[in-house]
Amino acid sequence: MAVNKRLCCGHSNYYYGVGPGVSAAPAGVSAAGPGTVPASLLDVAARAVAANVPFQRVEQSFPRVPEHVLGRIVYWSFPRNERYIRMYSSFVGSGSSVVASASSSSSTSATAASGSAAATGSVGGKEDGESPGVPFDRGVRLLENGAVDEVLQIGFHLSGSVKEPTNGLFPDQEKVFKVSVNFDRCKITSVKCGCDSRDIFWCQHVVALSLYRIRKADNVQIRMPISETLLQMTREQLQKFSQYLISEHNDVLPTAQRLADEIMESQSTINMLQGAPDPTAGGSVDDEYCWHLDEEQILKLVKNFLTHGSHSEQLTSIFEKVREMLRARDSNSVRMLTLITEQFLTDPRLPGWRTSGIPTTEKCRPPWDEIGALWVCVILNPQATAAKKSTWWQRLKSWSELPVCPLEDGDARSSDAVGVQAQPLPQTIFHRALEAARLSWDDCHLEAILRCNQPTAELRKNFRCMCMGTVNGLCTLVNSSGRRIWLENIPLSCARVEALRSHGYTDEARRLAVAIVLGMKHQQRLNCLSYYNRKNMVPQPAHTGFSSSYSQRYHPPASTEGWIGHPLDPIGCIFTTLLEASGSATKDNTGPISEDECSTCGVGRNTEYGDCSCQHTYTASDGLGKEEYYCLALEVALMGLGQQRMMLPGVYAQEKAVKQEGKLITQLEQFELDDVLIEVFREQVHMLLESGSGSGLGHGVHPNSAPMHTFAKYLFVKLLPCDADLAFRVGLRAMRLPVLEAIDDHEDAPVGHAGQQPMPGNPGQVIGRYPRWFNFAHVEARQCDLAATMLYASRDEPQRLRTVLECAQRNICSSRQLFKLAQDAYECAIPKAGAARHRPLLEAALELGLQVMRLTLNRPGWHRNEMVRWLVKCATELGYEALIDLMKLWYSFFTPSEATGTVASTIVSPATLVHLGLDFVLQEELASCSCVLAVQCVRKDAPNCALSALTLCEKNVHAFDDIYVHIVDEASASMSWSQLFAVARYLERRTKALRAHKVALLGMKNLHVAHNQDSHPAINDIHWACGLSHSIGKNELTCMIQVVIENIHCATILSDILRRCTLNAPGISAIEGKHRPSLVILTYDKPPLILLLNAVLSAYVNTMHARLAHISPRHYTDFIEFLCKAREAFLLAPDGRHSFAHLIENMKLVYKGKKKLMLLISERFAL
Repeated sequence: MAVNKRLCCGHSNYYYGVGPGVSAAPAGVSAAGPGTVPASLLDVAARAVAANVPFQRVEQSFPRVPEHVLGRIVYWSFPRNERYIRMYSSFVGSGSSVVASASSSSSTSATAASGSAAATGSVGGKEDGESPGVPFDRGVRLLENGAVDEVLQIGFHLSGSVKEPTNGLFPDQEKVFKVSVNFDRCKITSVKCGCDSRDIFWCQHVVALSLYRIRKADNVQIRMPISETLLQMTREQLQKFSQYLISEHNDVLPTAQRLADEIMESQSTINMLQGAPDPTAGGSVDDEYCWHLDEEQILKLVKNFLTHGSHSEQLTSIFEKVREMLRARDSNSVRMLTLITEQFLTDPRLPGWRTSGIPTTEKCRPPWDEIGALWVCVILNPQATAAKKSTWWQRLKSWSELPVCPLEDGDARSSDAVGVQAQPLPQTIFHRALEAARLSWDDCHLEAILRCNQPTAELRKNFRCMCMGTVNGLCTLVNSSGRRIWLENIPLSCARVEALRSHGYTDEARRLAVAIVLGMKHQQRLNCLSYYNRKNMVPQPAHTGFSSSYSQRYHPPASTEGWIGHPLDPIGCIFTTLLEASGSATKDNTGPISEDECSTCGVGRNTEYGDCSCQHTYTASDGLGKEEYYCLALEVALMGLGQQRMMLPGVYAQEKAVKQEGKLITQLEQFELDDVLIEVFREQVHMLLESGSGSGLGHGVHPNSAPMHTFAKYLFVKLLPCDADLAFRVGLRAMRLPVLEAIDDHEDAPVGHAGQQPMPGNPGQVIGRYPRWFNFAHVEARQCDLAATMLYASRDEPQRLRTVLECAQRNICSSRQLFKLAQDAYECAIPKAGAARHRPLLEAALELGLQVMRLTLNRPGWHRNEMVRWLVKCATELGYEALIDLMKLWYSFFTPSEATGTVASTIVSPATLVHLGLDFVLQEELASCSCVLAVQCVRKDAPNCALSALTLCEKNVHAFDDIYVHIVDEASASMSWSQLFAVARYLERRTKALRAHKVALLGMKNLHVAHNQDSHPAINDIHWACGLSHSIGKNELTCMIQVVIENIHCATILSDILRRCTLNAPGISAIEGKHRPSLVILTYDKPPLILLLNAVLSAYVNTMHARLAHISPRHYTDFIEFLCKAREAFLLAPDGRHSFAHLIENMKLVYKGKKKLMLLISERFAL
């Protein structure tokens, strides 16, 4: 950032009697170390003036300032805290321990110049966590290696040279970089270095020079501003000075001539101004001084992220840097955030996201959320003046009115569905900050909370009167215990806490967080009392069954905004604040930085809170200890997670809510619950169960409220060791899925057999409702996890296990999740180590599996094969009775093909019988039951289960005959040729040739082959059926040929059949117990082959005419080959040669227009 050069007047206000230089060490102060001699009054005053008063004001306020006083002001004007140098030259958290030691030492040694150097000497120590790539660490190493030289401070300008090796392998090769910095009021306002490094951070050379000035201030030669030196020169000295300067720097000669010409003109601009610019004289009164920040590099990095999606980690680091600057109360935080926001608003994709319905990419949503949250923290700065707030508000308002400004809910467009009532207009990403701008810190009660002023006895007395109904309006002051509470919109209240934390007011944030949690508990008790009174006043209908009007029983949430999934993450903010107060979280040592590490802050009406340093006092002045903060953190997390909240619209909002919930539960799982926390835990769970509409675990929650499955699983696991009854009560209550609930949500509602339960609504009903449940699969998975956890926990209590099982069957609607639950129960019941099987869990797994089979019975395409095999496996583990029941009730769970093909065949397989170890009698009973099943299945669906049913009944003659008769009866009505041929082949393999012939004949009747289907898939079956008939006898072959002639019209297939029939018949050993009759070779001139031969010749003639009607020249060769095959067939007839020649002559006459083809035919056949 360019530095404005202040115009210095041509007269001196100082005494000159000390010489041209200024000593670094103040008079009367020893350089031996800090604390040896108290600082002089001059140094104390000079330090205060240097940090807060512009140097121009000093010049204007006092006509004559001694030079040694001026020297002390110039000396103390350079920054004295290395934490600032690190903040502008490294990422957040880089070597934080080193920074902490440096900052703590700095406050102790600020009493002397030498003390300043000693204070930060520990930064040079190398920590294990330091990153060699951070500019600050590289600058420290350069300083330690003596790379800084020629350091000179002229007024408020510091310059020097830094040597750096050009190659790490050859340290002798060095390159010298010229470095200069300008500073004002303990802030470096501009930097300049000869290196080519361009980054958002200062380079290592600037770091080395700045640290040299801080640590080795005694070695720096300090001079007055150059204008004061020039003022003491005579005319001859000034002329000599100018000429020598131009002589040594020839490149400035044109500029020098131009300035000389302007000065020689009496009416020039230079002559009209009083004084001349001096870059070493410090800043002007009107200048807005701040730390140097390379705006161009920040904009470049953000632009690269928006254009290419790269540098996402650096963008995250920039956001963290903004928060670090907020904690340091650095004005550059707002400046950097403004740059980022304005660059983000130039994203070319924004118009598409707002108007064209293009979904926002997931990578770009978190940065916008972070921008919105940071602006809330900025605008809630307790020290911000009304003018600043107004400026920020106007800026946010103008941004939010832009047509490309992104919405807080990026998926709000998708909520425009037909039949949905009008929803409120979507808000922009900045509307939270605009709302926060209306908040004020000018509240007496809020100030008392932040100051930790305890309520007076009069206030406690008034509260007791209020509880009796005699005093109104005091409920927002104290709770029933007489402690101050804060009742406000929870997200906005938590935004206050986050703003206090972000600006370094950790104690005030902790006190307000405590008051908010106490207010939440107070409101929770009032909700419980209100719900209890309302429930007792209104007569409740008796629940004797399942209610059909769920919509008449639900209650809308007590709060209009959900706390989990909220853009400001209010519960996470309060929880983290209380954890930090308890000392369980990592202490933040990057709090507000001041040159003396002490400050006061004003909130509201310039209220001073005293010491606001970053050091936490865990036994604070509000009287709370570490355990109490733990309890409050636990309670606020439980209240937030258990709040009844509506499902958020939009896929991103729902995913964010899931992530916030998971993160909070993960932090809660790290709690070690002692007796005190367990009691708090139980009390809070009881409150959630009895809070009515305020709790997601209450009775009659809204259908669109977010489920509590993940939270309930955490509660169940934590409560199970200490209070199993309460744990199961929570789990049973939370297993419901309100969006699909169609029955009473009471966990004790009567439930019948699994096959007779009324089922909740279809998950497909969720599609098309508002809001759409984009994460419904995740919800169902968490519901299944909860049920699995409860089933395993209740495995040793049959009654409780039955209750959990019935609740799961009543509430879990997803077939896939029910099957997963059944598999989980099975895995728990069958230990891998060979331990005893858990029969109650096995029975539960089987019952769940049967319910899944019943639900998916009429859903084609679902992966049922795996489930059927698993179900038989599960029933096998239970034993003989379960298998018998499975086959007897097959029609309720399986299709006929599944029952015969997988269920019964697996049950009667040798592997199953060996596994069960059954005797002969029980094996026969299983076989008999499977035969009954097979007969029933064939009667219900013969086409799909005929073959498997016959296989099952091979040893049962009566059942086999019944199935065969039913197949014959159904052959012409419902069975295809392929199914009949498969049955016929099976019968032939079982030496039942006559039955096979009959079924094959029926299959041939169902088959139709056209003249051009010479590659029909049934060719092999046709040849096999004709061969079977030929092997049985002439009569059977005659019947088969008659059907073939009627249904097969393809000439090539018929000619193949004809040739096969003239060969020896395929042999079979016996025909259903009879010996094979002697067979003779058939001839073409006798029945039945004479009929087939005539059909072949007729088919060839018809096919020729059909192909000639649409033939093209490229098919002439194929047609000639076809005629060759036809001639071979014609030659089998007694007058075949003459008939074929007549056919060719007739063809030439009819198709004489195809001259080329006819010529080819004549040449080939010589006709």
